[in-house]
Amino acid sequence: MPAERLQKVLGAAGVASRRASEALIAAGRVTVDGRTATVGESVDPAASVILVDGRPIASTLPAHVHLVLHKPIGATSTVRDRHAARTVLDLIPYGLVPAGSRVYPVGRLDRDSEGLLLLTNDGAWAEHVLHPRYGVEREYAIGLREPLDDRGLHALAGGIPLDEGTARFLHLRLATRAETRRLEGLVAPAAGTLAWYRATLRHGWKRQVRRMFAAIGVPVERLVRVRIGPVRLDGLGSGHVRALTPTEIRALGRPAHGARYAGDHEPPGDG
Repeated sequence: MPAERLQKVLGAAGVASRRASEALIAAGRVTVDGRTATVGESVDPAASVILVDGRPIASTLPAHVHLVLHKPIGATSTVRDRHAARTVLDLIPYGLVPAGSRVYPVGRLDRDSEGLLLLTNDGAWAEHVLHPRYGVEREYAIGLREPLDDRGLHALAGGIPLDEGTARFLHLRLATRAETRRLEGLVAPAAGTLAWYRATLRHGWKRQVRRMFAAIGVPVERLVRVRIGPVRLDGLGSGHVRALTPTEIRALGRPAHGARYAGDHEPPGDG
């Protein structure tokens, strides 16, 4: 959280007006992290312990919000895009985000992709979800016009060279009929019959899934993110949003079993 003038923080916490807060600071009645504060100094209210007459001030921080959205095709997850007709923030119902709070997407899905997208105002939690070292898996449903042939399967299994490095799926398989039926009940109908596959990644580069398939000459017709860690698309219709459960929040905030990733901090893209 950015630093703010101490008297402004005291005023926001309801201690006193800004002018009266300056008087409290000048009188030596305010401490920051155990030392006597000075008039005009800046503090980070999220990281500092602020006491007035030995008592902590009330928190001025907004409550943490953790949401999951089924992003439809056409909505952009780049919320600062002034030219976008509709961003993912436009889909959040009134009342899910407290007044004065703002949420932002955790990672991204491109305009032509759909499926799960997390939104939060909890920066530390978002960092944990995004960083490859924590091994949060993303699973995608990939719709193709024709089933993959042996050559394509072999190429994907061996890894596809991209500008960022060699790209591989953790898992790639043909979707079951039951999975396909459930998915088709949640997303907009496809133009024609598609062969659906399931692929899993632990971290991703921008448009990685589409680029991998393009490298073997196979265009991706539909791309749906169906799982992020323990959070699944099941039951969440296109354009709908819900709050994560405490169990889901905790599970996404701790390392996945067997994770070995470190270093690269590329936010997971649409795969």
